[in-house]
Amino acid sequence: MAKTIDGVIEAVRLKNGQIAAVRVFERRGSAYSDWLVLDRKTLLERLQKGKSFVTGSREELMAGTFKVNAPVMLVKGKDREFIATRETAESDLLENVPFF
Repeated sequence: MAKTIDGVIEAVRLKNGQIAAVRVFERRGSAYSDWLVLDRKTLLERLQKGKSFVTGSREELMAGTFKVNAPVMLVKGKDREFIATRETAESDLLENVPFF
């Protein structure tokens, strides 16, 4: 069985090259929430607990239907963890995600 998606990251806010916040739709049972803003610490904690997030966007007029782009993962650096869509990332990196 495929792993369910716990959240879809729609937009990101960066500060000094690091994720400050993300705008995300979270899965609530069989439906998704309205978008909400998570800071980096909260997103990092949820990823560490095994929650599955992807980048993408909501399809207009289609309620809980999303265009999914890439999975979001934790990448271990020398002295810290990064939130990225690429395993070889050396900093926080969410490719093809617009800024807000």
